[in-house]
Amino acid sequence: MKVIIAEKPDQGLKLASPFSFKKRDGYVEIAPNQLFPEGAYLTWAIGHLCELVPPEEYDQKWKKWSLDTLPIVPTQFQHRVTKSKWKQFSIIKDLLHRQEVNEVIIAGDAEREGEAIIRIILTLCKNRKPMKRLWISSLTPKAVVNGFENLLEEQETRDIYYEALSRACADWLIGMNASRAYTLLLQKKGISDVFSTGRVQTPTLALIVKREHEIENFKSEPFWEVLATFNMDNKIYHGKWHKDGDSRLTDEQMAHKIMQFCKGKNAVIDSIEKERKEFQAPFLFNLSSLQATANKMFKYSPQKTLEIAQKLYVKGIISYPRSDSSYVTKEEAGMFPDTLAKISELGAFKEFFPLPIESIMNNKRYVNEKKVTDHYAIIPTEQVTDPAKMSGEESNIYTLIVKRLIAAHYKQSIFDYTTIHTLVEGRATFISKGKEQIQEGWRKVIYGKQKEKDADEDEQDLPSLEEKEEGIVQDVKVKNGKTQPPKRYTEGQLITLMKTAGKHLDDNELVKVLTKTQGLGTEATRAGIISVLRDRKYIEVKKNQVFATNKGKVLIQSIGPSILASPEMTAKWEQRLHEIGQGKASSQEFMEQAKKLSLKLIEDAKEQSNHWSFDGFDLSEFKQTRGKKGGKGKTTGTKVGSCKKCDGDIVDKGTFYGCSNYQSNQCNFTFSKKILGKTISQANAKKLLKDGQTNLIKGFKKGDKIFDAKLELKGDKTQFLFEK
Repeated sequence: MKVIIAEKPDQGLKLASPFSFKKRDGYVEIAPNQLFPEGAYLTWAIGHLCELVPPEEYDQKWKKWSLDTLPIVPTQFQHRVTKSKWKQFSIIKDLLHRQEVNEVIIAGDAEREGEAIIRIILTLCKNRKPMKRLWISSLTPKAVVNGFENLLEEQETRDIYYEALSRACADWLIGMNASRAYTLLLQKKGISDVFSTGRVQTPTLALIVKREHEIENFKSEPFWEVLATFNMDNKIYHGKWHKDGDSRLTDEQMAHKIMQFCKGKNAVIDSIEKERKEFQAPFLFNLSSLQATANKMFKYSPQKTLEIAQKLYVKGIISYPRSDSSYVTKEEAGMFPDTLAKISELGAFKEFFPLPIESIMNNKRYVNEKKVTDHYAIIPTEQVTDPAKMSGEESNIYTLIVKRLIAAHYKQSIFDYTTIHTLVEGRATFISKGKEQIQEGWRKVIYGKQKEKDADEDEQDLPSLEEKEEGIVQDVKVKNGKTQPPKRYTEGQLITLMKTAGKHLDDNELVKVLTKTQGLGTEATRAGIISVLRDRKYIEVKKNQVFATNKGKVLIQSIGPSILASPEMTAKWEQRLHEIGQGKASSQEFMEQAKKLSLKLIEDAKEQSNHWSFDGFDLSEFKQTRGKKGGKGKTTGTKVGSCKKCDGDIVDKGTFYGCSNYQSNQCNFTFSKKILGKTISQANAKKLLKDGQTNLIKGFKKGDKIFDAKLELKGDKTQFLFEK
């Protein structure tokens, strides 16, 4: 009799669904059948049943946070059962040791974490029974039965267990040692908080902080553009003045001179350039591209998209969602005609049928076995479901996935791009751009009647024009504008940046480094990393924009050029882990390198701390004292000045500054400690009360606008004071 161990309860029940079974406490009993003549027990973990033990379980001296006890390097890593999950662990252990059981089937998700979760449980249970591996990318009954009919030998996936174990232990080493080192060293500088670091989270945070600094340091400059409307024999179009490709003028008077020069003047079309471009349909989805698209279209966080996709997977209607591939094998492509035939009957997709291309079997843009690793692209399974019968969120994600598959069976979209150069009085040159759709192709599926986002605002529908055609300047005007800072990343852009290492997104130097690497994190971990950064108060997400907090900036400032913030190091590490999973690299050698790196990071942090400077940082939120038991007590109650109403004491009350006489005489003089995203430090509060105004505070945020200003007191109210 066999014991099958799934990763989660819902997955376990899905694996049992093709068979007759009875529910028990913590497992199901599959009745004898053709596949399992003696029947089988099918049980499950509850995600991670086991965890790496904390430092103090290796050595009590590591319980106290101290620089003197670093580095923390266990001789051999150990796991323990998570207390809240002990009952399920006991059920699994009991099943494994039953006399009638003669084989174990590892049935976690078909990737490294799914492998590790089950194998660690088996290790703690001291399993001695032979093992096999279920490896599937879909939970449809057909796929499940096929998977059980074609089980892998245990040793075929053993290397990805070593990969997962190496990643977890090495990340524990780096995170545990670097986090304690930076936290303790920052405490010496009077900055009291816990600063968590990590191999992937810290380089990702560095990217966000770098962008934040670019925005804060950006100096907006005014510019002017000259816009003209041309009339060529009653054919109207618009143009923008330019010189050597630059349309922006920094001299307002010059812009008006050009405008005056052009008014009512003769114009001639100097040249017309036409270029035809063909655009292939987008690739099938992997997890990162699905998360980026869902974020752009629906503002779903990457974590939310993953959770929705996981539900669809467990229901058996899409393939495994944590895939990093955008390709399928010929086996999957062979099932597309049947799947698409079912899809064609659904009202949501009828308009896209019949398909212009019957089969993509021989199209290597989609069908390429060499580019499919553990899993193929995210596709709808043959268990086609009407999105109209799903919840709104599940319908949105399912529709995206289905439309990608349909679009792959459409022809390319074709556009003609036209650039017209118009000359006014032989001197002033204007440029006009237009785009004409020649063939809609796959855009019918992806965009439909909706206008494509990110279209060039300068593009217009141009009339039929010819070179040397003459006319007049019908109208001309000056438009003013201001240079804009770089935009903050959305969560979707951050996922793409982490995966593609910044290609085509940005030209800053940090991203240039990334283009040479394998990216930050994996499909399965990127959404979680962003969530960790948010939970640890390093970032905030507002209106789908990612902001670095003061805490995040302080950490990255202290880390400086350390390898800890290096995306290149992280990506090389991920590549080496991948090689361990392929059996091409040694996990023992990798762990030795991780131990050496832990020591180096501590030494680097100590050296850097001698040169730390936090000038320009508001550190008031970190000015805390620890109680005898390690708890934190904020320095509230500190006097910062005298009340302008009753001459009482103005004290720091945590979230605002207020009069200490409130209870005795109901004096209600207060001002907020945080205004438009900026914390008003005690030093600035003292200056405001003493001198009537603060120092210049940089980085107030109102909507998309960022500005610098002082605060001044008018009576008992604060207001902004702008420098001339």
